[in-house]
Amino acid sequence: MTERYVCDLSEADGTQVAVVGGKGAQLGVLSRMDGVQVPAGFCVTTDAFRRIMAEAPAVEEQLDRLSRLDPDDREGVRTAAERIRRTIEGITVPGDLAAEITRALARLGDRAAFAVRSSATAEDLPTASFAGQQDTYLNVVGTAAVLRHVSRCWASLFTERAVTYRRRQGIDHRTVRMAVVVQRMVLPRASGVLFTADPVTGDRTVATVDAGFGLGEALVSGLVNPDVLKVRHGEVVARTIAAKKHAVHALPDGGTREVAVDARQQEQPALTDEQAVRLVRLGRRIEAHFGRPQDIEWCLADDDFQIVQSRPITTLFPVPEAADEENHVYVSVGHQQMMTDPMKPLGLSMWRLTAMVPMHEAGGRLFVDVTRRLAAPASRTALLDVMGKGDPLVRDALETVLEREDFVPSPPDTGPGGGPPAAGASARDASARGASAPVETDPAIVSELIERSRTSVAALARDIRTKSGPALFDFLREAFEEHKRVLGDPLSIQAIMAGMEATWWLNDRLMEWLGEKNAADTLTLSAPDNVTSEMGLALLDVADVIRPKAEVVAFLRGVEDEDFLDGLAKLPGGAEARDAIEAYLDRYGMRCAGEIDITRPRWRERPGTIVPALLDNVRNFAPGAAGRRFEEGLRKARRKEQDVLSRLRALPDGDRKADETRRMIARVRTFIGYREYPKYGIVSRYFVYKQALLREAEQLVRAGVIPETEDVFHLTFQEFHDVVRSRRVDTRLIQERKDAFRSYAALTPPRVLTSDGVALSGSYRRDDVPAGALTGLPVSAGTVEGRARVVLDMAEADLAAGDILVTTFTDPSWSPLFVGIAGLVTEVGGLMTHGAVIAREYGLPAVVGVDRATRLIRDGQRIRIHGTDGYVEILP
Repeated sequence: MTERYVCDLSEADGTQVAVVGGKGAQLGVLSRMDGVQVPAGFCVTTDAFRRIMAEAPAVEEQLDRLSRLDPDDREGVRTAAERIRRTIEGITVPGDLAAEITRALARLGDRAAFAVRSSATAEDLPTASFAGQQDTYLNVVGTAAVLRHVSRCWASLFTERAVTYRRRQGIDHRTVRMAVVVQRMVLPRASGVLFTADPVTGDRTVATVDAGFGLGEALVSGLVNPDVLKVRHGEVVARTIAAKKHAVHALPDGGTREVAVDARQQEQPALTDEQAVRLVRLGRRIEAHFGRPQDIEWCLADDDFQIVQSRPITTLFPVPEAADEENHVYVSVGHQQMMTDPMKPLGLSMWRLTAMVPMHEAGGRLFVDVTRRLAAPASRTALLDVMGKGDPLVRDALETVLEREDFVPSPPDTGPGGGPPAAGASARDASARGASAPVETDPAIVSELIERSRTSVAALARDIRTKSGPALFDFLREAFEEHKRVLGDPLSIQAIMAGMEATWWLNDRLMEWLGEKNAADTLTLSAPDNVTSEMGLALLDVADVIRPKAEVVAFLRGVEDEDFLDGLAKLPGGAEARDAIEAYLDRYGMRCAGEIDITRPRWRERPGTIVPALLDNVRNFAPGAAGRRFEEGLRKARRKEQDVLSRLRALPDGDRKADETRRMIARVRTFIGYREYPKYGIVSRYFVYKQALLREAEQLVRAGVIPETEDVFHLTFQEFHDVVRSRRVDTRLIQERKDAFRSYAALTPPRVLTSDGVALSGSYRRDDVPAGALTGLPVSAGTVEGRARVVLDMAEADLAAGDILVTTFTDPSWSPLFVGIAGLVTEVGGLMTHGAVIAREYGLPAVVGVDRATRLIRDGQRIRIHGTDGYVEILP
């Protein structure tokens, strides 16, 4: 194929990113849109870049060195990147390439001034904007100067900031190519940036215009504060006019210069309201064409707007698709399920197919539409009450939405038919549906429910073994109905609600009668039938088996792959150690971090995940620790019960209060442990589903349909079914899904999201927290001081006795770490989420819902947790 070094901008389009880069492709599309003016120009293509790179074989070796550097070695990355840039800038542009660029300049008027701008192939993309990562040069005059600046743009692919950005995005440096856009220079009266959605709130109905005098370089460099105008529905609804003391202007012989703005003009608006509205109207047309909010650079010359760049705003959280134009309010499922990471398409579709309520997808996360429940006064009150008990931040965010005039309609009460607020058959759902009918305080009820779940999972595992091909998917759809039947078992919901309501009753009454906060935290220590807390204690028992075997311990410290169990059996005492680990995995191997996503690797698939926690137990505990911890919790709970009852009897009407409290303590201890079992049942079923689906994926690999089994994770359940049936797959779709999933990881999901894009995470609005302390939700009473260990991956935990675990969220898979820590701080969580329940079960002071805890608390700092009052102090 003949190489093409120059391409006219008007010939470029969205399919040619590989040739003209992201910026060039976007500008090419814009230049052909009716009513959109783009300065004339051309692209120096990626063929030219490849030609230049071929002239410098040393770059390949330098890239090898760069790829081997530790990402945290900033000085090393800076030095390596600078060396690559110098090498590229030192290459002489070949004569034939220079001639093509010179001819293109002549067509535009070789005496004109030009803007020379980098346009990388990984730039201005829907998943990564790369804004400002490569270089732009303005008012370049003369052919020699343009050629020199084209070389500088090529080299800017390896600025330190561009290299670092690509690493964060998981993009290989060798896969990116650089084109260069050369355009006629616009000498504007004003310029700036238009965001077609509010970049702070995410509101898609509000456009924000930043404007200043002269070239936009003054705004980009931070030289001046811009005027800021907000436009909604064709009207300027807010404006801030800045004192613009400086501007950047073009020089006659090339280059730019900072100039002082006349004092009489400094506080004059750079744009009139009419011009701002006209600009936003143009921006809306561009946004509609590209199908998503845009960050648009513009210039105003002779009262005409010229568009010099448009890129997607990649920082906005996407909005769920709706079948109508009505307003909608969505609540995050992830914040209730303690899994705010993005999920792959198979995980999303499987959760939706097995959930008890309809769900909506956005940004790789799931949301439930609560608009109808918020609209009706009776259901609104119930919804806010339940949300507030679980996570006050969700309630605050919903109340903020309700404060917006006319956003949520107020029709006649629709009752509970509007759908519950959360995923699955959670207690929160049950409460919202009023499904909290009384149940006897009888431990046999819990035993029966657990046996029902075990029987159902065993039947699923037995029956699925004979299913394959399309018949497997038909079977699974039937299995999903059984899945939902088990989740929706009225007796199960009643048992869950009995434990939760008893907790609330005890905390409310004992606060009222004795002035004691969160008394239920101690009264529920070592409650029976808590499968999640048993999981943490069981790993202590495994540590007891391993601890005396020095060679086994040494071997485990060096584990680097997932086949270590086979090697373990060859050591003295290794067979016994292996059997203990295998038995643990038989019981809990279906668990993992982010376990609601079926595509996440389970402990059974990657047993090395539990090794760090196991070794911590070996190091930090003496034999028999599990039994001692359980008995100690039981003693504390009994002492607390006796203390509370004794103090109640001394009160007026004390006998009645004590009798009611004793009955409620018996009730909470009977049922609170069961709160964890339905999730265990869900995850057990998910592992059975996954094993069967992976067998189908392996068949597809053997048949040459897909290259890797995990490619199916980027298909929905129905798409996977279609591939199994047709033996054909859209590989481009899978790659697009992989790219999208990677981009979703950079997004922070809000607790509440509206259909116009406003993302809300709520606030505590408290005035009883010391200055400088981090506010959160108190979920497990007590105060503790210790070393903070910021852990983002359970497999990398290295905890010592007395450490305080600080992380984004915990689900049941983190429970083995809880036995060795002194306290817990998380960014996400509620009163009845799993981390809170297990923290109380183990008697750990805990504060959850602490915004940005993992960024505000440094690993190794000393902190003090106030688990009763809900805040964290960072100590000197």
